[in-house]
Amino acid sequence: MKIHGLQKMTLLDFPGRVACTVFLGGCDFRCPYCHNFELVDGSAPAIMEEGELYAFLEKRRGLLDGVAITGGEPTLRPDLPELMRHIRDMGYAVKLDTNGGHPDRLEKILSEGLADYVSMDIKNSPEKYAQTVGLASVDLEPIRACASLLMAGETDYEFRTTVVDELHDAADFEAIGKWIAGAKRYFLQAFTDRDSVPFAGLHAPSDEKMRQYAQIARKYVPDTSLRGVE
Repeated sequence: MKIHGLQKMTLLDFPGRVACTVFLGGCDFRCPYCHNFELVDGSAPAIMEEGELYAFLEKRRGLLDGVAITGGEPTLRPDLPELMRHIRDMGYAVKLDTNGGHPDRLEKILSEGLADYVSMDIKNSPEKYAQTVGLASVDLEPIRACASLLMAGETDYEFRTTVVDELHDAADFEAIGKWIAGAKRYFLQAFTDRDSVPFAGLHAPSDEKMRQYAQIARKYVPDTSLRGVE
């Protein structure tokens, strides 16, 4: 498997773990606010093969205790379960980031106990999902199925939404809250502009708006928190 990026240490990407973050290329969404669009459009070259990743992890025993796998969309890679299994066999906990578009692949990962934690994006309210993921249309049933798998399963998880002022409003969080009512935890994180974001002119909501949106979501998911807001 080709690895397209590696953050050697993070205290943020894997809750409760000192981890590294592995970036895999390819994605079936085209979110206009994506921070890693070079992984989406294929312009980022691979930096290593999985053998080199395993060698890195071997040297980091005792320093790291987790590996976060993100993208792009990792579940597009057919050899993802093998990668996760090998990392877990090395003694590391594994976190998976996903857009929730492939329930059959997520179910395999969950049923085989390959993930210790899953972070699934809820991009927006159902009515605005296609716009938010940059597609003309999107089938929401796979996304609903992935959310249901997590909510009904035993693997620890979170839902999260990257909030963009031009794409989200209060009504969206009312709809999202109803959609994932009863979820274990939900994070709202403010959009941050970077050079790699494919569309210019997008902005983070004010901290006041972020707090308002979180308060709305808490009616349905009591453990709703903000990231990137003082």
